[in-house]
This record gives sequence, C-alpha cells and structure tokens, in this order.
Amino acid sequence: MRFHLAFFLIACTIQVPVPAQELWVAEPFTAQESFTAGVEGPAVDAQGNVYAVSFARQDTIGKVTPEGKAEIFVDMPAGSLANGIRFDRRGMMYVADYKGHNILEIDPATRRIRVFAHSGEMHQPNDIAITRDGTLYASDPDWKNSKGQVWRIGRDGQVLRVASDMGTANGVEVSPDGRTLYVNESVQRNVWAFRIERNGTLSGKRLLIAFPDYGMDGMRCDVDGNLYITRHGKGTVAKVSPQGRVVREIPLPGKMPTNLCFGGPDGRTCYVTEVEHRRLVRFRVDRPGLEWQRWQEAARKR
Repeated sequence: MRFHLAFFLIACTIQVPVPAQELWVAEPFTAQESFTAGVEGPAVDAQGNVYAVSFARQDTIGKVTPEGKAEIFVDMPAGSLANGIRFDRRGMMYVADYKGHNILEIDPATRRIRVFAHSGEMHQPNDIAITRDGTLYASDPDWKNSKGQVWRIGRDGQVLRVASDMGTANGVEVSPDGRTLYVNESVQRNVWAFRIERNGTLSGKRLLIAFPDYGMDGMRCDVDGNLYITRHGKGTVAKVSPQGRVVREIPLPGKMPTNLCFGGPDGRTCYVTEVEHRRLVRFRVDRPGLEWQRWQEAARKR
C-alpha cells in the first residue's frame, strides 16, 4: 500500500468535532484576487485540502488548507490548462485539460502528471463526474457554436462519446445510486437527466429543470441526491431536488460563481470558486456531499 493511500484512509476515519455555524451563510475562504479569472475546479482531498485551478497564475492548480493557506500544488504541463477536478476512492486526482483535450491523472503523493485519456474530437473537456467504480464522464462545450457533447472515460482510459447534439454542456454529476447522469447547459439554462445503462452509455434524456434567467456552471450532489448548481451571473447556488424543484438559493459574496465541491470534517462545507473577486468562498449545508460519503465508505471497507 502506498503512503498517500494509507494516509488517505486514516484521515477518512477521523471524526473531528465541528463548531456550530449558521447554515447557508457564505463567507470568503481565500484572499481576494489570490486566483486568476480562470478559477475553477474545485475538489477536496481526505485531509480537507481544497484544490482549485489558476492559483496565482493561469497554468497552475492551487492547494488550500482547511485554514485557508494557499500555495501552488502543481504547474500544468506545457500546452495544458486545467478546469474541473475530481478525486477517486483511491485518492488519485483527475483533471479536465481543456486546452490539451485530455483528462490528466495526478498522483498527490508524487505530484506526477500523466495523460489518462485523450481525444482530438473533444472541443474542450470542461467538468468531470465520477461514478462509484471510478468511471468518468466529461462535459465538452463548444462555446463558439453554443453546442456540446458528453464523453465517457473508462477506468482503462478509453474514451467514448455518449451524448451529442446538446447545448453548451457544462456542469455534470452522477446521482447517489449511480443510475442518473445530470448535465447542464450554461447558455440554454437547462439541466438534463440521462439514464446510465449497464455498459455506461446514456439513454432516456429528460429535462429536470429549466431556469428562466442567468447562466449555470458546475454542480454537485449531496447524499440525498439534491443538486447544488452555481448560478453564474446571479451570484447564488441553487439547491435543486431530485424531482427538479428549487428548494433553496444561497446568496454568495460575488456574482460569478463557477464550480463547487463539498468537504470539511463532516462533509457539510460547500466550497465555491468565484470569478468576480477571484477567490474561494464557503458556506455550511445541512447534509454531507456525496463524494465525502464515498470516502467514508472506502475507509470502512479497508
């Protein structure tokens, strides 16, 4: 067992008391302008560190400790720029490289970067979703033509287009039961739900919700299957039920949120990348994020 995996699993099992904080109240997490206008990602590791792209410079991934101390984690390879980030249950990091048309794999222990998947038919892989078994789905918007598509990336790195003829596909997420893939279209303001078939292909496209105004970017599920969706331009995060109903909107200190993730000692801290002030903000929620829960499950099975 490698050191970083062992530490990952130990950290997942530690239960740290969390001070009482008011729910749904957003506050700055990093200094203003600590990131560039390309701030995106984000993702949290088992130790509570938050990773987001374009820290200090555009061609980086930054690492922010739970206390808010930030540093450059890695410099991107020449010809690559990062966007969405995900961790698998082993603790490996996967990054959408929109400039290089790649999905990159980064070993957090060694910071070694390798190309996990590549396709010259990708416009610019943007955000990533991950299933329980480690299969990836990547949104792929064509901003110039207001179109998009979705790719499946198997655990062997093989790439398969599973949805085409979409609008500007952006945020992407898998439901807690692994049966539904959600994909939103930023320009068209639709959130679609696809059925994930046993072979990983998609079928049964249906409209979950359509917003009348503003844009959308990243989205993530909590353990109950609620989608948290960043409302770019509106400066909020919308909490949407699995039935497609907005149950809450959380106002942010910044009008242009891009993406979000869940972390903290109990999985109930939501971190949001925000472009207007080029920083991360955070707020507390009532239920843990789905990925955080999966870390707990992985730790118990070891």
